[in-house]
Amino acid sequence: VASTVGLSNVYGVLADDLRNTLWVCQTASGGRGGAPVVGQTALRSFDLTTGAAKGTYAFPANSGVCNDVAVAANGVVYVTESFRGRIHRLTPGAGALEEWYSAPQELNGIDGVALLADGALYVNDFFSGTLHRFAVNADGSAGPKTIIETSIPLSRPDGLRATGPQTLVQAEGQGRVTELTVTGTRAEVRVLQEGLTGATGV
Repeated sequence: VASTVGLSNVYGVLADDLRNTLWVCQTASGGRGGAPVVGQTALRSFDLTTGAAKGTYAFPANSGVCNDVAVAANGVVYVTESFRGRIHRLTPGAGALEEWYSAPQELNGIDGVALLADGALYVNDFFSGTLHRFAVNADGSAGPKTIIETSIPLSRPDGLRATGPQTLVQAEGQGRVTELTVTGTRAEVRVLQEGLTGATGV
């Protein structure tokens, strides 16, 4: 697919079986030290069966990194933007992303994203090693944010996926995969695997 549809510098990938869609984060390269910018930072979608391109949803100008993707039960897509501390969303039928949350100083290392059965959005921060929960208001806007206390420290948390109503699986850059069971404002962390090299996705 990549060679025929112009994909480059791919980060997060999510298969949405229900909607037969593969969501892909791609990020432009270059731009440092006068080097030309190559490619486009965007969320892209493809037919999960045929691989045919379906949509391209560009990030704002001077954006950071399109990092990870989650899809809610109602079809709303959430995508994180590292190094700018933003979450964007794409509502069903929309032709462009909209900014859903922004806190560049607070969540500069925003990375993995997932939704649990409580309807909240969970994101981690690679730099601070924290897990955050965002309530989703009835109108779809971002509600209050809560930092989730973890039973053991997280080390460079990266890829994040929901595996149960209260359970997340997370890749950590120090080389391990962990399972996080969230109850209220606390998460019990269980180490599933250690000794990996550059664990970034699950």
